[in-house]
Amino acid sequence: MITGCTGGPHDGGARGPKETHRGSPTVAMPGTPKGKDYPSARSTGRPIERIPSVRPQGLVDPPPGKGMAAYTHQTVDWQPCPTKSAQTKQCATVLAPLDYDHPGRQAVTLVLARRPSATSESKRALFTNPGGPGASGVDFLDSFNDHGLHRSYDLVSWDARGTGRSTPVECFTDREMERYVAADYSPDNQSEVQQLINLNTDFGRACLAHSGKLLEHISTEDTVRDLELLRRLLDQRRLNYFGFSYGTSIGAMYATLFPQKVGRMVLDGATSIGGTPTVSQTYGFNRTLGNFAAWCAQHGCRLGGSKEEVEQTISDFLRRLDHDTIPGGRRDLTQALATSGLTFALYSAQSSWPTVLRGLEKAIYTDNGTSLLAWADAYYQRNRDGQFGQFNAAFPAIRCLDERDRGVAGELAEWHREAGRATAFGPFVGPDLTCATWPVRTTGDTGRKISYVGKPAVLILGTTGDPATPYEYAEHMHQALKSSRLITLEGNGHLAFDQSSCVQAKVLDYFAGNTPEDSRCG
Repeated sequence: MITGCTGGPHDGGARGPKETHRGSPTVAMPGTPKGKDYPSARSTGRPIERIPSVRPQGLVDPPPGKGMAAYTHQTVDWQPCPTKSAQTKQCATVLAPLDYDHPGRQAVTLVLARRPSATSESKRALFTNPGGPGASGVDFLDSFNDHGLHRSYDLVSWDARGTGRSTPVECFTDREMERYVAADYSPDNQSEVQQLINLNTDFGRACLAHSGKLLEHISTEDTVRDLELLRRLLDQRRLNYFGFSYGTSIGAMYATLFPQKVGRMVLDGATSIGGTPTVSQTYGFNRTLGNFAAWCAQHGCRLGGSKEEVEQTISDFLRRLDHDTIPGGRRDLTQALATSGLTFALYSAQSSWPTVLRGLEKAIYTDNGTSLLAWADAYYQRNRDGQFGQFNAAFPAIRCLDERDRGVAGELAEWHREAGRATAFGPFVGPDLTCATWPVRTTGDTGRKISYVGKPAVLILGTTGDPATPYEYAEHMHQALKSSRLITLEGNGHLAFDQSSCVQAKVLDYFAGNTPEDSRCG
């Protein structure tokens, strides 16, 4: 199952949905624990392991003082950011409890950034999170097109715990990641299933070996409590917030835990937090691929004369790559990398589909996989030197702490169900074995009920052809947060705000103090 929901225009052109359940080589990865038992295809629960005594970067002693008062009395000292960024961006560092139940123990480091308001006298902050989980909010502020929101607000974001410059999760080396993302992750037989289990188990063990107890304290609720701490430190009476994709999970849980502190809140690309999804994310990508195929056929493309023919051409190509890779420039294009590249491409708005078509035609008819490989590299934040972004560690670590434990057997059964329902895309995605083999117990945060009744109403944005956060999730969140409004964008691609001037006008009007009724934008 594909999981995760970042990327698109609100992540600096970053990742797709992150299928971290990568395939498996026939030998164990270097640098990971050896000689331990692996789960089997019949395993019904995670292989929980002892937490090692390691101290990740940024895990420090708490600030002076007792309990939470030691944290709420911190001063936020804004300074020019040390890395290349917009000249107006400022950064600061604060501490938060590793474990909010025991604030006197160790602390995590949180790095935050702001773009000051164009109106110097403004004291209002608008927090934003770009999604993931695990995308860097500090980097996000450099690329975020706020369409004028900075005139009234200081725009503030942060690297959530486990992410980026804030106490980061660490897992595989770049060399290990190279093999991890390129291997076959849609198993065809029991031997390949076990190889996939072994590799994902090695990945989780590497994360545990490098990150230790941090893996127990990077849940969505932990991040929400960090956000409440940041609200207090910036002296904001209420939280004004704009969350994208997974950032909507943070917003929805904040509204559930701190309803009296909710200010203006917009949630774009709602997740399925707090309920049982009526459709899966795999189904969402399959639906968007079908929309692309129908568009392609209507425009007389080379891939086929009907939606079904186009889908079949793409499926046949991906199936061929299972045995015969093609050149991708710097390295060969495997089935896994092609699937990741196509996934990344489907994040884009429909206006980008001609570019997607050219990349597919080049790969299918000329055995030139450079476009798909470039999209796969963008998906994994892989640069030309073979270095992978830290997001590849943060995403699974946060997600697996949140998600319920169905074990390997449950995930394999779910994959077979989804492959039968999402026939054009599902077979190539593979089972989600990252969390099924994760060595840390789940908190179950994604299954927690969400609710909100209060003023102002929360504004939810949903796109009918969104692949990563299917529109049904926005409808669910709208129903769960009773005091909310739903703005529907009729279109394709992930997220609504950047795609539509109609949506932008409603959002800007909402942040100006008005609350629209449920409505649709074309």
